[in-house]
Amino acid sequence: MSLTIKSPGSCGELVQGTLDGQPFLITCPIDLYSEIRYKLPGFRTNLRGDKSREILTRTLHYIQSQYTLEEYLVHFPFHQYSTLPIGKGMASSSADLSCLCQAVALSLGMQLSADEVADLCLSIEPTDGIFYSGIMLFDHVGGKIRRNLGQPPQMMIAVFDAGGEVDTLSFNKRSDLTALNKAKEKQVREAMELVMTGIAKQDVSLIGQGATISALANQLILANSCLESIIKLSSQYGACGVNAAHSGTVLGVLFAPQHVHKIGDCVTAITENCPKVKYLQTVHLISGGIRTDRGDEHES
Repeated sequence: MSLTIKSPGSCGELVQGTLDGQPFLITCPIDLYSEIRYKLPGFRTNLRGDKSREILTRTLHYIQSQYTLEEYLVHFPFHQYSTLPIGKGMASSSADLSCLCQAVALSLGMQLSADEVADLCLSIEPTDGIFYSGIMLFDHVGGKIRRNLGQPPQMMIAVFDAGGEVDTLSFNKRSDLTALNKAKEKQVREAMELVMTGIAKQDVSLIGQGATISALANQLILANSCLESIIKLSSQYGACGVNAAHSGTVLGVLFAPQHVHKIGDCVTAITENCPKVKYLQTVHLISGGIRTDRGDEHES
């Protein structure tokens, strides 16, 4: 069987918080992926942790497969690979899990909708909506909000890591999280409206403004000592804004196409003036969605 499935990761979120107590985020999918590639019988599948086994088991049960997990792995061995670092706020787990459950379905002649993928992933942990096409307004905790905002404009993102790791499950169980989110709802609403308008109008500057407001508001919950310096420095090189992983360690400096030639100088300035951060790479903002390849590539 020749089959490759890949799901994009993210550079944090364009916006994240709560509105009237309802959690949500606006996705920021990028062109880095978690990938499943099926192999010939006899290959030993490499599973990345207990959550991978759990999503496979739940998917097999959901689609009423005749196979147990161990039987499936014998008959449909695959290689699981990812270019997404763990614990940085780049949706590595969401990309892994969404890719796995769709891979199981496709390998058995079925295809899950994005809503079905969401339900399966959310049954295990809070989940980023990067497996939906376009840019999503998505309830990453309970799945109550699932609104497609449209396709992203052309934008490049210089990704920086402030260091350390954040466990998503532990973060979302914080006893003070509800109160802290409530305290920043005014800024989050403003950020959301700017980003939604920016996507509708394909206006990168509005998206950058909204993302920056949300990143700054999140300092109340997960402080990043380098954020304000990076915002100030990046604006000198034409960046339209800075976004954050609201439960992670990465920051993204957002550039419209007409300013991408300044990215190199901006990266140099940031790394020289903010020694605590590490430049990772520059990526594209893309439409979300799981990609599949049987020879003819399409999105699901």
